[in-house]
Amino acid sequence: MRKIATIILLSASLLAAACNTVKGVGEDIESVGEAGDRAT
Repeated sequence: MRKIATIILLSASLLAAACNTVKGVGEDIESVGEAGDRAT
């Protein structure tokens, strides 16, 4: 559970820091989803 929480927090911080446009938000969300798929 702690590992999942850490991944979510890191993803959220990267998402907030990296995206400046709506398109960027979509790309970041997609990459987070793909990373989650690879982690399981």
